[in-house]
Amino acid sequence: MLTNFKHKIITLSIVIACINSSCKSGANHSQKGKSVVLKEKNFKHYVDYFNTMEDENLKFAIPNDSAWAWMEKNIPLFECPQQNFEEIYYFRWWSVRKHIKNTPQGFAITEFLVDRSYADKYNMISCALGHHINEFRWVHDPKYIEQDVKIWYRGNDGKPMNKLYKFSSWTADALYNRYLVNKDEKFLLDLYPDMVTDYAVWEKDRQRKDGLFWQHDVKDGMEESLSGGRKVQNARPTINSYMYGNAVAISKMAEMKGDKDVEAKFKAKADVLQKLVETKLWNQKSEFFETLTEKDTLAQVREAIGFIPWYFNLPEQNKGFEKAWEQIKDEKGFSAPFGLTTAERRSPRFRTHGTGTCEWDGAIWPFASSQTLTALANVLNNYNQNYVGKPDYFKQMELYVQSQYYRGKPYLGEYLDETTGYWLMGDRERSRYYNHSTFNDLMITGLVGLRPRADEKIEVNPLIPQEKWDWFCLDNVLYHGNIITILWDKTGEKYNKGKGFRIFKNGKEIAVSEKLEKLVSE
Repeated sequence: MLTNFKHKIITLSIVIACINSSCKSGANHSQKGKSVVLKEKNFKHYVDYFNTMEDENLKFAIPNDSAWAWMEKNIPLFECPQQNFEEIYYFRWWSVRKHIKNTPQGFAITEFLVDRSYADKYNMISCALGHHINEFRWVHDPKYIEQDVKIWYRGNDGKPMNKLYKFSSWTADALYNRYLVNKDEKFLLDLYPDMVTDYAVWEKDRQRKDGLFWQHDVKDGMEESLSGGRKVQNARPTINSYMYGNAVAISKMAEMKGDKDVEAKFKAKADVLQKLVETKLWNQKSEFFETLTEKDTLAQVREAIGFIPWYFNLPEQNKGFEKAWEQIKDEKGFSAPFGLTTAERRSPRFRTHGTGTCEWDGAIWPFASSQTLTALANVLNNYNQNYVGKPDYFKQMELYVQSQYYRGKPYLGEYLDETTGYWLMGDRERSRYYNHSTFNDLMITGLVGLRPRADEKIEVNPLIPQEKWDWFCLDNVLYHGNIITILWDKTGEKYNKGKGFRIFKNGKEIAVSEKLEKLVSE
């Protein structure tokens, strides 16, 4: 009798342990498809419409007829009273899905749908890898971006792909930020040695004697810029900010791993780069971060890449750097009818390189817009300043939305005219669905304001001005293994959850405010 009782106790303990283990190991998957407020079927009409916009001459892992089924399983849902925001939100998920490609080594994510001569195997191009990771971190099934990254770093007989280093990269930073969403420590630390090696490659190939990094503008993916050239070895705000962000991320990975020496080494690298960027790339006269030329003189022109240091929270507070952001409100600066230009409009060289090639001399590029908007959200969340506010963010997001149309239909291409909104390669097959930027990550972390964190607090700081929308809802967000729902209902009559701003975790309300303001759940 006693033996049987002990056997039952042991069996019960094993069952409980298995349940607990499965809950932990399946945290990223167990909550899939459990939206709390919004209904998936109410948004299918967008996909039905998008599918009618084209003949679908190119089909890869998930063709149009499977697009809605994929989206239904994988994406957060979003609803708001401004129809174009909602439409482009679903269009961007529909569009990015086109770039998922089956390969013998797993899923890859492409930049162009059509083959490019300068691409690596499987038509992969590394230029926008950081954007791909940041966008795909919100996709419920992790295999697409995980397999893509593994191919990049180990797909060449266990070594990196041949053309991984063709373009500057902020991969380590993006992978750490993805970890802040899904808390998959195992995957992150599996890539940790690759990131340490990756950093060493850039140090060997691109580091100057003074510690700054140099890059050709074409290998930043920004060829024909006003400050650079395809063969000019300038110290640009891009690569130096990327390397700072990567160093910070690697130091955090090392801390998680328990590698104290590596942690200290990369913290020191980040500190050195921060000081170099602040002292050597900051132009006191223009009050802007600029490119340092081969002659060690500043380029004397403001370009959108001068905002990138804030993408990684690099500039120190209270030293006057934030004044640079006044330029996004200035029509002689970067403010244009269809968004933010890639160079200041007052420059006599603005848009002097002609059209029809890859000039970054002023035209609007979604690649740059998404970097600048990510940086702006960081400024509004992490810096005490009075130069920019929520209305400035909303205005630029609204222009970003409005720019993603061509001949009356949702469209995403390479770059566009800043005053007419005309897509400059809109009729070229290569330009369609150009996967070279983020949008939905901006909607989630910027506009709605879910700010990923390492701890278990849930922080939401919407950058939507109080008077803009009477209601909105972001639902079915897979975050730290839970389903997060964020909604604003001015009257309480839209969602019948009460008046105000609310956060739900797995359907349970965890934070509420009468106003549309920052909330942090305890």
